[in-house]
Amino acid sequence: MAVSLKLSLYYKTILHYKLGIPYIPGFLSFREVPVVLDALSQIKITPDLILCDGQGIAHPRRFGLASHLGLLITVPTIGVAKSRLIGQHEELPQQKGNWQPLRHRGEVIGAVVRSRTGVKPLYVSPGHRISLPTAIDYVLRCTPKYRLPETTRWADKLASNRIGSLRPSSPN
Repeated sequence: MAVSLKLSLYYKTILHYKLGIPYIPGFLSFREVPVVLDALSQIKITPDLILCDGQGIAHPRRFGLASHLGLLITVPTIGVAKSRLIGQHEELPQQKGNWQPLRHRGEVIGAVVRSRTGVKPLYVSPGHRISLPTAIDYVLRCTPKYRLPETTRWADKLASNRIGSLRPSSPN
């Protein structure tokens, strides 16, 4: 049974940090998880699901940002990356909704997913407490108009100070 998604912004919080760790591929969670945990402690609800702008198990140690965060907070998480960190896949058809398994060392670690027809794909991998088919389904339902999930687009707008274009709605 498909779960209905209501893509509305309910709460937002903005934190300003001077990060002491540079970006190093494969170690993103050590840089970003402390900030995310702080932000989550400031919102009024516990999310049912978190889509992370990074990897889940599609990671050399099978423990990317989404896996790290999900384990700490025990909330289902999905890694939705804009680029491939590891793995190989077959050619991906251009139409929205198509996907191919992402494999590394003989193991399926995620999927390459076409979220819009004719645009670059996303790299989706389970983070914590979610299966790959369910992760793909949620990502496709969170990308109704654009390549990136709405949650990532909202976070990018907040981070780039385009805050006026985001108005929280009241939870029902």
